[in-house]
Amino acid sequence: MKCLIRVLVLGSLLLKLPLMSPAQKAIVKCGVAQANITPAVGCRLAGHFYEIVSTGIHDSLWAKAIVLQQGNEKYAFVFCDLIGITTDISSKARAMASEQTRIPVSHIVVAATHSHTGPLFYGFQRDYFHNKALQKGEDPHEKTDYPIFLEEQIASAVVTANAQMTTVNMQVLVDHQNFSHNRRYYMKDGTVMFNPGPLNPNIVSPAGPVDPDVEMLLIRDAKSKKALSGLTVFGMHADCVGGTDIGADYPYYLEQSLKKYFGKNYFSAFGLGPCGDVNHIDVTKDLPIYDSAYPKQFGKALASTVIDNSAKMKAVKMPALAMLSQKVSLPLQVPLQEQIDSAKIIINGLYEAKETGEYIKHAGGEAGDFLKRVEMSKYLNLSKRKATIEEEVQVFRIDNETAIVGLPGEIFAALGLSIKKASPFKNTIVITVCNNRTSYIPTRKAFAEGSYEVTNSIVMPGSGEMLVDTAVELLNKLKPAL
Repeated sequence: MKCLIRVLVLGSLLLKLPLMSPAQKAIVKCGVAQANITPAVGCRLAGHFYEIVSTGIHDSLWAKAIVLQQGNEKYAFVFCDLIGITTDISSKARAMASEQTRIPVSHIVVAATHSHTGPLFYGFQRDYFHNKALQKGEDPHEKTDYPIFLEEQIASAVVTANAQMTTVNMQVLVDHQNFSHNRRYYMKDGTVMFNPGPLNPNIVSPAGPVDPDVEMLLIRDAKSKKALSGLTVFGMHADCVGGTDIGADYPYYLEQSLKKYFGKNYFSAFGLGPCGDVNHIDVTKDLPIYDSAYPKQFGKALASTVIDNSAKMKAVKMPALAMLSQKVSLPLQVPLQEQIDSAKIIINGLYEAKETGEYIKHAGGEAGDFLKRVEMSKYLNLSKRKATIEEEVQVFRIDNETAIVGLPGEIFAALGLSIKKASPFKNTIVITVCNNRTSYIPTRKAFAEGSYEVTNSIVMPGSGEMLVDTAVELLNKLKPAL
């Protein structure tokens, strides 16, 4: 009898709770904010296997946060104008943001746009140059602790965005662009070469695909219908300009063009699609590898794709925010001790040759000692690591048709396309370099073919396919029943 009374009392209490109407369930709130993460001029620039020091600032670098909420479900995306992020830095930043906002750590993703004109603040090259400078007393290119500054700014962006939420409507667009190119090519001698050079007569065909999708999640004010913010995703290396000025590369011009259309207060975030083997270089034309005009050209083209197809954006009428994440242990390559010992000798010799003027600096393909530098750097990198690395796969549901996948590292285009093909969602937006820039993550096929990305990868063959399988599994779990 007592049990029956307890059930009846509980039932009466539940009946008194306010029930959410369909309209209330559909309410989504969003907040955005950005924090400046521009380093001081004179810092080293990332994305190279030799030392490059910044001499100016073309445009500021930002950590841009978007917080979405529906009911008790809330998550945050942060996009940083950096070549990458490390697990150590992203974990601390996520924990700081979670502590102040109560957004679960697993519901926060910190991604990098992969700009090659941002600071060098982690990894083997950074440690090598920094320690060498300290031998002379101090490092003139690191006058502040950039990682600590970065962690604080990332957390600050999330906290600020979370504090200024407003009711919004969402729209989704998926269209295409055709200016990206797979940079791995089959050659007449049967090999695969990375960026073999414009008009190279020995090129047979590209060795892999590109993902041409231009994807956007647009956020509009629920009352005024004014566009407040948006996330644009495209898969192409942000490495178009070269030079020594700090800047965000083509995402900066994407932002400027969208501001002209949507208004000066529009908030533009950029996510990097799968493009570990994709860049802007068209080998069928005799054009320079880098040019100051390229970022503006490609940024405006992406913006035009969005603007010209704005009428085709599909409203998210029944939002259903939810997310899942899962850790995956990826096996790492294990160098032999003799390879590590040789690397210590060779890498020192290569960098010392730079100082004597005998060093061959090559920014495009595989000429000179480029691959040797890459290989030796990898051995020294791996010598300080364990046999596996734990990475995180995150999947965020927007509604029954759209989901966003966050993956670590520089994912090959074919792997991202595999996720899209197997996904139960009509629109699956894949964002890479999330929470950690592991290394290049090629396909099994690419591992067998070799070349730069494979030489530079620290994971074992099959790691990319493990991430794909995990993402698809999570997507299937998140797909709501119709």
